[in-house]
Amino acid sequence: MPLTCNHLVAYYPDMDDVFNKALADASRRSLLDRLHAKNGQTLNELCDGLAMTRQAVTKHLGILEEANLVTTFKHGREKLHYLNPVPSIRSANGGSKKFERGKLTALSELKRQLEKRDE
Repeated sequence: MPLTCNHLVAYYPDMDDVFNKALADASRRSLLDRLHAKNGQTLNELCDGLAMTRQAVTKHLGILEEANLVTTFKHGREKLHYLNPVPSIRSANGGSKKFERGKLTALSELKRQLEKRDE
């Protein structure tokens, strides 16, 4: 796999395909909307009120994680799902009104600084 100018960041030429595939499905966009409304939800919370099985929601979340749109954190026995703000800059540049570029840039910078501090 080729590297970008930053030796710590791997470049995946098909990443745009993964990203576009993730956003192409209305169910996955709905899950992103639900996380946008309330970040940090469990699988049970995300399933609540949806007309699909728990397994279907899990598969959709897996695709969103693969596209780096959703990230998860374990909190005790619960697995919490969060929007990953960094890749959302792409959708903001594509015309999405939900995400403001300034806020996302600030979040990206904060994430970078926290990761640097944890090294």
